[in-house]
Amino acid sequence: MTLLQRIGYYLGGFSIGLIILAFFLNGKKASCSYGPEARTMKNINSKKIIYGADFEKTLAEHKIDTATINSVLKRGDIDFSKGEPRKKPCGLYYIEDSSNNSEISFFVENCDSIATLSGLSIKND
Repeated sequence: MTLLQRIGYYLGGFSIGLIILAFFLNGKKASCSYGPEARTMKNINSKKIIYGADFEKTLAEHKIDTATINSVLKRGDIDFSKGEPRKKPCGLYYIEDSSNNSEISFFVENCDSIATLSGLSIKND
């Protein structure tokens, strides 16, 4: 069997395997969130979100809706050095995002069943 035939068999089997995987994984919410930041964001977004009193006050002052906060929770960056991730019983995380000519940052207290947002800071460019 020549090298060209081996490559052909390999590519044929590989493509059949990809097609089978596409059928099995079609419609499933499979994700590859293996990094610490991605796993933490996924964990926070899977819980009930509660806004602290000061958080809601700052939202009202700057006329920001909760959809903006939800987008920050989806694509924001976590700065582990500014938070206390190993704090017991609930870890404290600092999330920040720069978009729409403003920088939004806040703390998330990540407990077992709820995530509480506090310390909202908004800087406009």
